[in-house]
Amino acid sequence: MSDIIAFEDFEKVDIRVGRIVEVEDFERARFPSYKFKIDFGPEIGTKQSSGRYKENYSPEELLGRQCLAVVNFEPKNIAGYMSEVLVLGVDRQGGGISLISPAHEAVLGARLY
Repeated sequence: MSDIIAFEDFEKVDIRVGRIVEVEDFERARFPSYKFKIDFGPEIGTKQSSGRYKENYSPEELLGRQCLAVVNFEPKNIAGYMSEVLVLGVDRQGGGISLISPAHEAVLGARLY
């Protein structure tokens, strides 16, 4: 089990809904990955990230799909590519990572509570 945190700590993590608007292979990544451009609506705008989703998703399956991402981490350099947000996923039964998406169409930029 993880360490217990205060609710105020959770409130610091800004998780928002975005729509993947661009997907391309990330050749320099250590693991099979994609580069993403994600639209979070007018307040946050479009941000870039990467993710290890190649094992379970084609670019066509990801393009236009909504996802959840942490938008208030410091940008991180991953193999020469500046990742501005952390796209959320969980281990998938049988291997790979499953992208976390809203069950129904959500407002771009909406915050997870």
